[in-house]
Amino acid sequence: MSYYFTIIGTKDNPLFEHEFGTSKAGGDGIARFREEARVLNQFVVHSSLDVVEEVQWAGGGMYLKVIDRFHSAHISCFLTGGNIKFLLLHDPTPSLAPTASTTIPTSTTTTTTTSSSSSSSRSSIATNPTSPATEEAIRQFFTDVYEVWVKTLMNPFYEPDRQVRSPVFRARVTAAGKKYL
Repeated sequence: MSYYFTIIGTKDNPLFEHEFGTSKAGGDGIARFREEARVLNQFVVHSSLDVVEEVQWAGGGMYLKVIDRFHSAHISCFLTGGNIKFLLLHDPTPSLAPTASTTIPTSTTTTTTTSSSSSSSRSSIATNPTSPATEEAIRQFFTDVYEVWVKTLMNPFYEPDRQVRSPVFRARVTAAGKKYL
């Protein structure tokens, strides 16, 4: 699964952007977005801001779960107390070309049901973006990034609503992505 993470400021301006891939179930951590999708990621995430504004007043929580979909991609949202939005676009099928791992012969599915169910539970984050395991992993990722975000805000040299260019911040977001996603 490929991920596009962005932090949106109070003026709907991007403060931070980062692409990464899954590190679970043998993933290498590299985003595998198609070239057409890579160009649209920023547009898709920003178009979901209207949905965020509608959903944020319906519930009282900071983690809004999956708020929007675009083709096979899902957008999850986390709101901070200062109305900063963490948006994560996760795409379970980044390539449309069928590969050997995506096509399953029908004759072997009946004989390997126990091994496929155990492998699907290990890789449920990559195969089902709305499963409870995926939702929990994304919530934990957002929580870790939120802690790093608060530390960044407490830095006297950081100006509010300005882009975050710190390599330490990027490294900690990447570490949280590897840990949970």
